[in-house]
Amino acid sequence: MISLPIDAVLPALRRALSERHEAVLEAPPGAGKTTRVPLALLDAPWLAGQRIVMLEPRRLAARAAAERLASELGEKVGETVGYRIRLDSKVGPNTRIEVVTEGILTRRLQADPALEGVGLLIFDEFHERSLDADLALALSLNGRELLRDDPPLKILLMSATLEGERLSRLLDDAPVVSSQGRMHPVEMRWGRPFQPGEFIEPRVVDAVLQAVADESGSLLVFLPGQAEIRRVHQSLQDALGDRRDLLLCPLHGELDLNAQRAAIEPAPHGLRKIVLATNIAETSLTIDGVRVVIDAGLARVPRFDPGSGMTRLDTQRISRASATQRAGRAGRLEPGVCYRLWSEAQHDQLAAHGAAEILQADLAGMALQLSRWGVTPDQLQWLDQPPTAACSQAQDLLTRLGAFRPGSRDTLSEHGQAMAELPAHPRIAHLLLRGQDLGLGDMACDVAALLGERDILRGGGADLHTRLALLSGESRAARGSQGGVQRARQLSRQYRGMLRGKARTAVPDADHPRWLGALLALAYPDRVAQQRREGGGEYRLANGRAAVFAEADALMKYPWLVIADLGSRQGQREERIYLAADFDPALFDGVLAEQVETLDLLDWDERENVLRAERQRKVGELVLGREPLPGLDEDARARALLGLVRRKGLALLPWTPELRQWQARVALLRQIDLDKDGHSEWPDLGDEALLGTLEDWLQPYVGKVSRLSHFAQLDLSSILRNQLPWPLPQRLDDWAPVHLHVPSGSNIRLDYSETPPILAVRLQELFGLADTPRIAQGRLQVKLHLLSPARRPVQVTQDLASFWRTTYAEVKKDLKGRYPKHYWPDDPLVAEATARAKPRKS
Repeated sequence: MISLPIDAVLPALRRALSERHEAVLEAPPGAGKTTRVPLALLDAPWLAGQRIVMLEPRRLAARAAAERLASELGEKVGETVGYRIRLDSKVGPNTRIEVVTEGILTRRLQADPALEGVGLLIFDEFHERSLDADLALALSLNGRELLRDDPPLKILLMSATLEGERLSRLLDDAPVVSSQGRMHPVEMRWGRPFQPGEFIEPRVVDAVLQAVADESGSLLVFLPGQAEIRRVHQSLQDALGDRRDLLLCPLHGELDLNAQRAAIEPAPHGLRKIVLATNIAETSLTIDGVRVVIDAGLARVPRFDPGSGMTRLDTQRISRASATQRAGRAGRLEPGVCYRLWSEAQHDQLAAHGAAEILQADLAGMALQLSRWGVTPDQLQWLDQPPTAACSQAQDLLTRLGAFRPGSRDTLSEHGQAMAELPAHPRIAHLLLRGQDLGLGDMACDVAALLGERDILRGGGADLHTRLALLSGESRAARGSQGGVQRARQLSRQYRGMLRGKARTAVPDADHPRWLGALLALAYPDRVAQQRREGGGEYRLANGRAAVFAEADALMKYPWLVIADLGSRQGQREERIYLAADFDPALFDGVLAEQVETLDLLDWDERENVLRAERQRKVGELVLGREPLPGLDEDARARALLGLVRRKGLALLPWTPELRQWQARVALLRQIDLDKDGHSEWPDLGDEALLGTLEDWLQPYVGKVSRLSHFAQLDLSSILRNQLPWPLPQRLDDWAPVHLHVPSGSNIRLDYSETPPILAVRLQELFGLADTPRIAQGRLQVKLHLLSPARRPVQVTQDLASFWRTTYAEVKKDLKGRYPKHYWPDDPLVAEATARAKPRKS
């Protein structure tokens, strides 16, 4: 057996798991943890003949791991080592190591929370932080705590990144065993900085051709997605011509088994491989013979937007941890080379680690499984707590799909329980069950299979009917699509098997093509879409969003669609329609009547500025029909008008400057009068408080308002003044007067727009006044804006006595020069105040 770096730490790992029920193993890609650890622990005394279940994040990796483990034992898969993945399984009566994908384990836990007969759960590549892995770990820990004592269920987390301490804390400070691996030197060759919007394919092709010329060995090229793989593959075929020594091998999760094996296995003698891979090859798989890595530095990541309820694909820069793992693929067997197609400066700006899927994914499936388990997210242990907004969005969707009992947000209905038992997203599970109930089971299984796989027809328009024709054999699949068609057929057969025995109530004309739209609307009630203008490519969805066809499509002749696949990528402003079917809105009068809501609306027509009352039939935000409502209910009318005021603000009402001053005077006295508990005999008549209490003070007066212009006829001054109970109106005039009497005999208006209020008065009118005037029974000084004879400010003060003592003499000199005809006494405290140029002579 070939020695691997992980072998050196296997004794420490055995010891850790014999002393504790959990452990963390850190080992870089290529150390051999996937291949050696299950076999090394198979005969541990504490396992006592029980099985080992090892989780892999991807189907391709799970199958490859099982094959390698079986080959180490000199056996075939299905004997001591087996696997269970979607659409495929190979296990036998003597299987003791099962390699599974995480979704398989979640369903197994739901059926048997104690995992009887399983002694060790291994979470491989846990650093990838898939949502299924986080969920399976949370359920495993909970099930173990509640149901497993003896023999214990041991848990091992294996990670390729150095986050062992964080994982250890999750597992009650579990021991961390670290393997340094065995890495040959890898020379880094940096590219120039990427520019925003730059296409990566030409640079990738140039780097591949350069590496083929300069280096030996096979090449592993990391690209963000299948579209880039196809384009680079075509460009390399054109550039390399008839070279027979190079094999171009795409590698992604949707390829058939033979194509995947061709990419993973060593190249035939005398040949070199160029493997074009997504991040599936980052850590989960070992690709023999690679000593050159070309890294575009990008990954395509699904991100769920709770606001829109949609998942969109974002192409984003990878983390430094991912870049390190990718580069390490070049140094597995001998010194290698890594071409990084970005600059060293850009590398330093990358995030240290990628974000966990649970923080940015659609959580509907997780929420359904938690409800089936009988817990809420806060009752389980998580490395990262599921985001509240995404959990709420998931609950909303499950409610719309009928997964909960009436009035509940977490107790599953019989339908919800059946949904949770199907290995599909809740939308698809609902489609399958309702489709079977309608007698449309076969079509529902085909549609569910198409939606569960990547699009089996590329470049053939968005119409889902064409995909159904491929699946039924009515039309032939292109050579590159045959694998996808076969997988979809296999999945459809699997769904048919699951639905056997379910009740049926056959609809008439079950073969009519309109039932495709009905099934899609069951799965995507929020994506029923209405065309904005006849023949156009823009549609409005029931969830209120907009979506467009990127180019002319045959479906644009239909005024109604259901959109099964849509999204946007960076640089795109709108949601793009990728997969849809035409829809007959008459179905809302039949099998989809449950999605229709009838509302009596009394609201403001913003275009015509009038109050309208109508009965609307709606599906989400889409209006199916409307009719006028005669005989308006006065309370409803008033509520609609108050809603308008709340939307547009109090400026809609006929305020005057005097009324605003009155409001400010009341606010000032309330502020002065507040006690330590925030109470005052003066009511709060500020804008925010008025908007919050419209029903109390405005509603009785809006009965005759039916047009926007009618608001101007309201006697707002009287309405508001009536809010001051007796004797506060009299006290308001006494304590916060509109005018102040000054020594010149003038009554000067106070400005209450600021606190303290402003008294703007000519300096000469205050001669003989020793101190600053006060209001509110002497509790508050006003702020004096002292003006020149031309009413220009010369001083602002709240301390008039100090002004006379310290500043007046300088101000007098200036004013005497500019206004010589006016009276500027040396002692202002004994001078006669005047509003004239010279004081009157007695």
